[in-house]
Amino acid sequence: MIQLRLAWWRDRLAEPAAIWPRGEPLLALLAAWDSDRAALSGLVDGWEAQRVGEDGGAALDRARADAILALARMAQVPQTAAIHALAADWAAGRDLKGSVPHALRPLVLLHHFEIAKDQAPWRVMLVALRKGFLGR
Repeated sequence: MIQLRLAWWRDRLAEPAAIWPRGEPLLALLAAWDSDRAALSGLVDGWEAQRVGEDGGAALDRARADAILALARMAQVPQTAAIHALAADWAAGRDLKGSVPHALRPLVLLHHFEIAKDQAPWRVMLVALRKGFLGR
């Protein structure tokens, strides 16, 4: 069943956003990614490799990093070595090092909430505020 769903996503992402089915809320949100559909398609391939393949999630990590780089391009963040390192660290679930550009700070917060599941709520919130304001 999962391969059928992934195939549907792969087919949609192979098409221009202008011909995507109307009424699909997630596709409507992803229409802004039209020029970077390949990064999203890579996520589909990565999920399939993780679920039915034996690569241990390496393809999904690469696809996540590529999606972060595409997001940075869309946000007009220069593609520096630091941005490539940020994408690789975020995709692999490692601690993010250095300051993150303002346009990508929501990723820092998402990463923080993912790794801080077992911490006290007050601490999670204080660290989230710091990371949101400072980007680190």
